[in-house]
Amino acid sequence: MSDTSQPDIALDRRFAQEFPELSIPWSAEEAAAPRLIMLNEPLARLLGLDPADLQSPDGVRLLLGNRVPRGATPVAQAYSGHQFGSYSPRLGDGRALLLGELTDAEGQLWDMHLKGSGRTPFARGGADGKAALGPMLREYVISEAMHALGIPTSRSLAVLATGDVVQREKPLPGAVLTRVAASHLRVGSFQYAHATGGSELVRRLADHAVDRHYPGAANADNACLALFASVVSAQAELVAQWMLIGFVHGVMNTDNMAISGESIDYGPCAFVDAFDPAAVYSSIDQSGRYAYQSQPVVAEWNLARLAETLLPLFDDDADEALALAQEALGAFRCEYSAAWVLGMKAKLGLSPDPDDETSTSVANDVVVLLQAQSLDYTSFFRALNHAARGDAEPVREMALDLEALDAWLDRWRDLAPNAEQMDRENPAYIPRNHLVEEALEAATRGDTAPFHQLLEAVTDPYREREGFVRYALPAPASFGPYQTFCGT
Repeated sequence: MSDTSQPDIALDRRFAQEFPELSIPWSAEEAAAPRLIMLNEPLARLLGLDPADLQSPDGVRLLLGNRVPRGATPVAQAYSGHQFGSYSPRLGDGRALLLGELTDAEGQLWDMHLKGSGRTPFARGGADGKAALGPMLREYVISEAMHALGIPTSRSLAVLATGDVVQREKPLPGAVLTRVAASHLRVGSFQYAHATGGSELVRRLADHAVDRHYPGAANADNACLALFASVVSAQAELVAQWMLIGFVHGVMNTDNMAISGESIDYGPCAFVDAFDPAAVYSSIDQSGRYAYQSQPVVAEWNLARLAETLLPLFDDDADEALALAQEALGAFRCEYSAAWVLGMKAKLGLSPDPDDETSTSVANDVVVLLQAQSLDYTSFFRALNHAARGDAEPVREMALDLEALDAWLDRWRDLAPNAEQMDRENPAYIPRNHLVEEALEAATRGDTAPFHQLLEAVTDPYREREGFVRYALPAPASFGPYQTFCGT
């Protein structure tokens, strides 16, 4: 229910109005004893919001969706999805709500979105629609770290305790995440539109996506084809960035791939420690479908599913439409490979010249070296920063096969790597898995100090600081094999 005494915030209801077929008006469950755990004050200011207002009782209720601004229409969004390769025709926001769209001072439009706000008509089975504090804090720290690393991502505005207890393997404190994103349009959104409304609804959704994310496509001879090509390019660049930083999303279903090219829905995600291309962390990924090395292949597969929904809009002739789709999708591998090679050369401080075959060979061979010696991915590249300045001992101390490492180092040093460039590309601090778990366990017990210190490290990841040594170290051997869970 609207309340004129609430903090001043203007939320549009554009998606709710334009796509009643793809949304259900719904309300967040009332929190029993709401309490603000985390507020992203810099992000609040960027959005034109007053952090002091958001910390007030009215502001807390606003962030929970329990106070709805005048004119806003919270909705649960509908979408389909291929989950681990199996098609589910009706998924949707089972425990999430789009509160509305917010325009910042620069004119940029943001979705304001809740996660863990209660069961909706899209909730499946015995799901309670709620979320536990730990997984919501996980998304907060990972998404903000990704933003600090320069990777397109949804962002976390706040985490709020609800005062409820949610039952998982054991009773846990309930929480809601308030996040913002360029939008929450997914490949699965187009799949649902295609299945339920056919080409007319898909065209409307495509026009909406063009207007919101790729306005340049509107001027193309074939706007829908230009939209698809733009999404292909955005995803090629995004997944290359994931691979370069050692990030494993963990659940790359089509309903978790954003049309905007942002990283969204941080569930069983993790970062590679000792380099292993086959790394899988998600407890539900029994076949390794979403392993680290498989992410580019899965992204291309997901994009093919998007193309299937758009085919009738590419051309009236089915064969020509298919040929156009294949050509546009065929650009993914080239664009991904180019982005990865360019990014790896930057990490190594090498020339970006694509015709420099020597630097390209050195960049490709570093992956072979990392795998053969199971080197800690992040530590290795940060140590190379020192090697570029003449001190190779930190990186040599990691070697299992010193002769092989030295041979590669000699080839690399012959190319005169730029140490200052490497400082900007290789973070000292990432959300290392053991530190994330340590911080989440402490926060669940009521101690948020470890979480705050971890957040301070990873949101300024390239600047080494006193007092943060442990945040740059690999996991201790006692940490053992790592497994993550969706938190649903």
